[in-house]
Amino acid sequence: MAVYEQTYKRYAGPLTPEWSRFLIIPRHAYRAVFNSKLFTAFFVLCFIPLLVQAILIYLHHNVSAIAIMQINVRELVPIDAFFFQTFINIQGGFAFFVALLVGPPLVSRDLRNNALPLYLCRPFSRTEYVVGKMSVILILLSLMTWVPQLLLFLFQSYLEGFAWFRSNLWIASAIVIGGVVWALLLALLSQTVSALVKWRVIASAVLLGIFFIPTVFGEFINEVFQTRWGHIISLGALMKNATAGLFGTFERATGVMRVTDFNDIVIQEVPLLEPPLWASWTVLFLVCAVCLALLSWKVKAYEVVR
Repeated sequence: MAVYEQTYKRYAGPLTPEWSRFLIIPRHAYRAVFNSKLFTAFFVLCFIPLLVQAILIYLHHNVSAIAIMQINVRELVPIDAFFFQTFINIQGGFAFFVALLVGPPLVSRDLRNNALPLYLCRPFSRTEYVVGKMSVILILLSLMTWVPQLLLFLFQSYLEGFAWFRSNLWIASAIVIGGVVWALLLALLSQTVSALVKWRVIASAVLLGIFFIPTVFGEFINEVFQTRWGHIISLGALMKNATAGLFGTFERATGVMRVTDFNDIVIQEVPLLEPPLWASWTVLFLVCAVCLALLSWKVKAYEVVR
């Protein structure tokens, strides 16, 4: 409109609170994600282990169901820290594939189409943009990892009683910390790969390679040098050790190496030790820090091409 007409007025409608502006990104992203029937079906299948877990908890406290199914109570899986650790690791595996399907195109699509200036020319900072893109992954993975596990913990506490809840409250903290760290790691890695690689298929392949190639190479190191320090380069093994430390099931000695003489007579047995917990947490922290630095470098309103 022409300026001389003096008909332009400032927008007087309701304003979105500053703290929640980043949520507009996941709100629109989920519409595109769940338009895929294949992804929706896979996301629903990810909750089957949780259903099995809920049934096991219920059977422990339902005498009638145990009698009808003719199950010995001793044959049931005990409900303890290892029980919750096992299922949160299973859900973590499903969470990786969800991040693999959802994460790669989130930032790469904006970079490929030069859409970042459209975001950042508005009252929307780079931090809010990155947090908004990461929250797409974080919310999805939280809904299938630590949130349902925490609800099942409360379900077990309701059936077992307040005494069990009070003595096992530390399990709830392990569930939350382990689930949040895994979701944050996947969100940072997927968004970093998405920012560096602008094509979805290649970005998905790179994300797969980041997890599987170091794992294979680490196992090769373990076999050749008879050690467990090859796990220090495997993100999956590091997260497994960190989770075991949170749940109190971490055992550093995972086997023995037999030293023999020329006649194959065993001289001594040397224990094979996993990397200490502080080393696992340090590597995970460094990976997250590198991902944040790369995202800060790539997410810009403009790019100078020489």
